[in-house]
Amino acid sequence: MRKSNTEKLGQVLRQYIEENKLQHKLSEVDIIASWEELMGKTVASYTEDLKISNGTLFVKTSSPMLRNELMMMKEEIRKRLNEKAGMELIRQIIFR
Repeated sequence: MRKSNTEKLGQVLRQYIEENKLQHKLSEVDIIASWEELMGKTVASYTEDLKISNGTLFVKTSSPMLRNELMMMKEEIRKRLNEKAGMELIRQIIFR
């Protein structure tokens, strides 16, 4: 009788992600995809070109007034995003 080397697909994927240190990248993608849900439709409609690089979230805004408001809420936004990610992913936010 042959020995079975079966594992659940979820376990294999989790192991692959951990071994290749992909969790941060996947969390970055999730944060950007969840931007509208986290910030609301109005804010999302005035923001674009979100990207994360070395722990810094870059957000382009089309409204100077909104940019000023978001800058005042920067720490609260950072905490909300990190809570969604389940880790300290975002260290800084830059609004342009």
